[in-house]
Amino acid sequence: MRITGRSLIGWGEGTPGGKRFHGCDPARGVELAPAFASATGEDVTRAVELARAAAPIVARKTGAERAALLQRVAEKLEANGAVLAERAAQETALAPGRCESEIARTAGQLRLYGAEAAQGDWLDARIETAQPDRQPTSKPDHRSMLRPLGPVVVFGASNFPFAYSVAGGDTASALAAGCPVIVKAHPAHPGTGELVGRLVVAAVRECGWPEGTFSLLFDAGFEVGQALVKHAAVQAVGFTGSLRGGRALADLAAARAEPIPVYAEMGSVNPVFVRPGAIAEHGAELAEQLHASATLAVGQFCTNPGVIVVERSAAAEVWVRQLAEKLEATAPATMLTPGMAEKFWEGVAKRAQSARTVVGEKAREKNAGTGATARPVWFETDAVVFARERGLSEEIFGPSAVVVWCRDHAEMLDVARHLEGSLTATLLAGAAEAAGERELIEVLASRAGRVILNGFPTGLEVSHAIVHGGPYPATSDGGRSTSVGTRALQRWTRLVCYQNFADELLPVELQNANPRGLLRRVNGEWTRGAVR
Repeated sequence: MRITGRSLIGWGEGTPGGKRFHGCDPARGVELAPAFASATGEDVTRAVELARAAAPIVARKTGAERAALLQRVAEKLEANGAVLAERAAQETALAPGRCESEIARTAGQLRLYGAEAAQGDWLDARIETAQPDRQPTSKPDHRSMLRPLGPVVVFGASNFPFAYSVAGGDTASALAAGCPVIVKAHPAHPGTGELVGRLVVAAVRECGWPEGTFSLLFDAGFEVGQALVKHAAVQAVGFTGSLRGGRALADLAAARAEPIPVYAEMGSVNPVFVRPGAIAEHGAELAEQLHASATLAVGQFCTNPGVIVVERSAAAEVWVRQLAEKLEATAPATMLTPGMAEKFWEGVAKRAQSARTVVGEKAREKNAGTGATARPVWFETDAVVFARERGLSEEIFGPSAVVVWCRDHAEMLDVARHLEGSLTATLLAGAAEAAGERELIEVLASRAGRVILNGFPTGLEVSHAIVHGGPYPATSDGGRSTSVGTRALQRWTRLVCYQNFADELLPVELQNANPRGLLRRVNGEWTRGAVR
């Protein structure tokens, strides 16, 4: 496959006149060929108009047809895995093996969402049949289900060049829901983005879907993304990135004449609460596992543990010292981009003004001249200071966390109650402790989309039951949806009710015979049977 550096708009390419930029090899600090042309206003208009024209056709595609398209994309990703992994490793400094495993996860995600579309129960079809003779008033026939919104804009993520980018979860779930997709590629890995985008375009054409089903636009800045969100034909937005970026898009979408939903995954500190029994029973093992979780991919996971809450005791202090020793011995590693590394060091320098550094006090000096590299820098404070200094509970993207010392269990509960929303919250407890932590578990469930007992937040299994969302600022919608798992399809839909329609005029999913065999709620009862 050849990389041209041009946006992909339907079957064609973007105009060459936009501002040029390059992908970068962060490990070597060199630009990669070719130069990429930012999309122009003409490109944006063309992509959106094609998506608008395609929307009604895409919405009418059956679940089986949607599954076939996603299956074809998955097959193409797997068939070209070596080429994709090589380019992604160059652009991100992620290990080739990590890139290959992410391609496998992305293919599996595509297939799972396709299977969900084909099965159809997610549409939540409900039927209330008419009662014309009911007294004192007759009852009309009501039938409702989820219907696709229309054109969706997806912003690629920096830290996952496959699973959260061009053919990642937002794109897969939107296509499965019956919506055309326009992807704004992330400038950190544009070559990878174009390669994947060409595979998606090829799959769309081979499956006979309309030209506007998928487009890919490049931009090193913000203009293209802003123009897409503001365009009247765009009906929803998916974003994975910083709090600042997600909030800006949400505010822009809310200010439109017709506001639209923005499903933005933003900042998350993923607190870990450590009880005494866990340290007593599995201290060495937990220190090893927490170290691995906190340093995985140089801490560049949205589920990276960033706040560690511990009840002070002699044993706990020994355990934290052991963990600190492991972190201190961790070698520096290359972050995704030099800009991210710079922001990491700015974040830890700011935090050092309000908390004591326990790991990596001289880390920046050791890293002098290494450009995009980082190494663990951890801090400690007490619960009182943590509550007072708001900056201590903000995310630092990279291998950094703050240990919060509590005097007792009550203070630990107080810390939990004052945390902002996160994607995850973890409880490490001894065998006899967990049953006594119901109050803490309930508090954590109010602050996070996924609560973990005796495990660690990094590593996300894509399943029907998984939730990857959380209260603000973890997500822009307050954690009412998930960006991972089959419930993700619901974000790109809205409910429509049909009243007193003849059977043949109804969507097939609501017709009496139930030809798709869906699980439907008919007159209050769940059934796969026909309406009699």
